[in-house]
Amino acid sequence: MVDPQGTPPTSRRRHIVRLALFAALLAVVFYLTAVQRVIDIAAVRDLVESAGPLAPLVYVAVSSVLGALLVPGPLLAGGSGFLFGPVLGTFVTLGATMGSAVLTSVAGRRAGRDSARALLGPQRTARIDALVRRGGLWAVVGQRFVPGVNDALASYAFGAFGVPVWQMAAGALIGSAPKAFAYTALGSTLGSFSAPLLIAAIVVYCATAVAGAYAAHRGWRAWRSKE
Repeated sequence: MVDPQGTPPTSRRRHIVRLALFAALLAVVFYLTAVQRVIDIAAVRDLVESAGPLAPLVYVAVSSVLGALLVPGPLLAGGSGFLFGPVLGTFVTLGATMGSAVLTSVAGRRAGRDSARALLGPQRTARIDALVRRGGLWAVVGQRFVPGVNDALASYAFGAFGVPVWQMAAGALIGSAPKAFAYTALGSTLGSFSAPLLIAAIVVYCATAVAGAYAAHRGWRAWRSKE
């Protein structure tokens, strides 16, 4: 027996199980890293400091992997600011953000794209492909502005829906710049307190959060109007 979209029930079950296992794996990783915090960020900072002049590059590589493992971005950005200061630290944070975006989107594409397309059916898949071609980059940029959304989880989803890797990297760079500065600057004040820098970080973060919430609301209304 075949469903209305032409996919055999056994095939649908296989894709559902595959996506469910992938989601369960991400949930476990998120619980361990974001809730239980099994990864000691302080130990990571000590390891990076031991790299000497190569410390910024080492932190970019390590932080990219940790971000893909769902370690909260604010912790990683704060560590970057603490180690490298607000200026160099912001560039390090952005490099790590792009690295995490690439890793998570590639993993999401490999693990979930075929199953997502099979479950959505040809019509919805074609519509999503058209949306990606028309505005995938700006969808990534907009998501990075939205407060309260885990960037790595969103990147896994973007990968599963076929957003190209270059759009993920560029979108992460553009969309994460304000928050990268804010979190990195906050982290840098832990080592050397600066009231103006702290105020600037808070203002940038609040402005980004408001803009992101507004953009998300407008985007949702536009999406609903096309249903």
